[in-house]
Amino acid sequence: MQYERFEDIYQRAAQRHGGERALEQRLSRPLSSNELKNHTDDRWLSAFSQKVFQSGISWQVVRNKWPNFEDVFFHFDIEKMLLIHDEMWEEKAKDQRIIRHLGKVMTIRENALMIHESQQNHTSFSHFIADWPSDNIIGLWRHLKKHGARLGGNTGPYTLRAMGKDTFLLTKDVEGYLRHHQIMTTGKDTQSAWQAAQDAFNHWQQESGRSYTEISQCLALSIN
Repeated sequence: MQYERFEDIYQRAAQRHGGERALEQRLSRPLSSNELKNHTDDRWLSAFSQKVFQSGISWQVVRNKWPNFEDVFFHFDIEKMLLIHDEMWEEKAKDQRIIRHLGKVMTIRENALMIHESQQNHTSFSHFIADWPSDNIIGLWRHLKKHGARLGGNTGPYTLRAMGKDTFLLTKDVEGYLRHHQIMTTGKDTQSAWQAAQDAFNHWQQESGRSYTEISQCLALSIN
């Protein structure tokens, strides 16, 4: 596979967005492994839950409601989530302070269980995430989809990015670039498409030394 040089991608993004200095100011950077490990696991559950609720709903509406979610769900304390019985979950899903959606509310319990299970084999879920290599980030996507609730598609990857894990994203612009250059040729959520994207990002990361987060953003900015 012949990939476009990352320097050419970067320069095109810079030309479209006010030069290199302006581009650098737009780029977000991932957290270090040690910084990721400082996240408490309740913050991961909160982040996953927020992204689940944002699916199909205005993100700002969910953000505005989120302090209420924090209150209703005991600040997403993992142990407390696992102790809530079925009837209480149903009652919480009817609470007028939050966005009432039983199916999405129940993902909080399922994802708390996923985090709890990871805690049994690692110091914390944050350690588990921090130690996962970004050159196989699609493996982490698969783990979240398989073991979590409603964390497939963009939900899991977007949560990882929001929390500072180094990951590329298959946004519409990134997918468009990969398809235009015949890197992705199958359905977006197929394993072959994910692997083709991972291989391309691994190539650009080794070539440029930049994070997957920065490369992903540069790719998107190079075409819009």
